[in-house]
Amino acid sequence: MAIQKFEDIIAWQKGQDFAVEIYSAFRDLRDFGFKDQICRAVVSISNNIAEGFDRSSDADFSRFLYISIGSGSEVRSMLYLAVRLNYISEEQKTILLNEADEIAKITRGLIKSIKPKN
Repeated sequence: MAIQKFEDIIAWQKGQDFAVEIYSAFRDLRDFGFKDQICRAVVSISNNIAEGFDRSSDADFSRFLYISIGSGSEVRSMLYLAVRLNYISEEQKTILLNEADEIAKITRGLIKSIKPKN
């Protein structure tokens, strides 16, 4: 069965949940530049999935899915930095990195599913 709306996409759902977790993890951080950057990046994960879904072609959708993966990579990079800056614990970083990796894997699977078969 084909997906009818972006809200049904598992990667979008997990991206939304991940955004809530990132916002929660950095809620009290007073480094507003860092907090703004990681929050913008994490929101971009699900937003690009949503935007791409409503584009006119699978090629456009695929392009936005790759952008979503890139946003996830930005979040991952910032999580490493967050540990070095003592903003989060090593354990918290590991949990969040695993979630980011899962979203990327699901998104890559979605990309494969919409690519034309030769």
